[in-house]
Amino acid sequence: MKSKKLKVKNDGDTIVSWPKGKLDFSAGCIVMGVLNVTPDSFSDGGEFFGTQKAIEHGLKMASDGAEIIDVGGESTRPGSEPVSTEQQIERVVPVIEALCKKIDIPVSVDTYNIEVAKAALDAGAAIINDITALSDERTAKLAAERQVPVVLMHMQGTPATMQTEPKYNDVVGEVLEFLLSRAKLAEQHGIPKERIFIDPGIGFGKTLEHNLLLLRKIDKFVTSGYRVLVGTSRKSFIGGITGRKNPVERIFGTAATVALCAAAGVSIVRVHDVAEMTDVIKVTNAIKKYDIY
Repeated sequence: MKSKKLKVKNDGDTIVSWPKGKLDFSAGCIVMGVLNVTPDSFSDGGEFFGTQKAIEHGLKMASDGAEIIDVGGESTRPGSEPVSTEQQIERVVPVIEALCKKIDIPVSVDTYNIEVAKAALDAGAAIINDITALSDERTAKLAAERQVPVVLMHMQGTPATMQTEPKYNDVVGEVLEFLLSRAKLAEQHGIPKERIFIDPGIGFGKTLEHNLLLLRKIDKFVTSGYRVLVGTSRKSFIGGITGRKNPVERIFGTAATVALCAAAGVSIVRVHDVAEMTDVIKVTNAIKKYDIY
């Protein structure tokens, strides 16, 4: 029997670039590191609340392999309440400014607040990560004017109410339809398609079963024509499956979801444990890159 050979796949269209940065997907999926500059994050208990601690952690994530650092000044955990514009700007701007001077990877701002987004872009941020998928259409206009990518996430309800009693007739179809409609809106405002990322919003107005269905069918999002970002890191549905009550202990459960997403063609995984998940991504990307003929 003739032995089979391996060849490296060439996926094409691997570089997404814009005036303030670029992302290279030639190896496959990449890692976004989560940097919560908040006192009440569900995932780290405010461990990096404070400018200097946040900067140091951002630098460590970059050295550990993150290709984007996502800075947020407002917790969006279930039951959380909004934080004032002034407080958010006070928290994120010094961190973004410092990181942009020291690292050469893009820094994104995790906000749905137009004023926070403006201040963050002025400070050097190069991506807007909006959990409300441009509910304030001024943010779409801002992203188009500043020529930066956007991440559009699905959420049922608000952080304060989203986990009260989430319901769907068809969670995969409804979430995808919503995201595609918001992506088209972004394009209508002048944001190029290649700079639009869609995020199904795991844990944002979803039950454990909803989250599992979305992950099981993540290929439907990957084949939608837009690049996909997924954030499962340390989330409660992983604790529901594993019994791990402490979010920090959910690293192996997170790793399973990260490998699944990377294998399915997701472009970005948003994680807390950057060094560990970078290893997961490297191995998954390496396996995925080879084909048998």
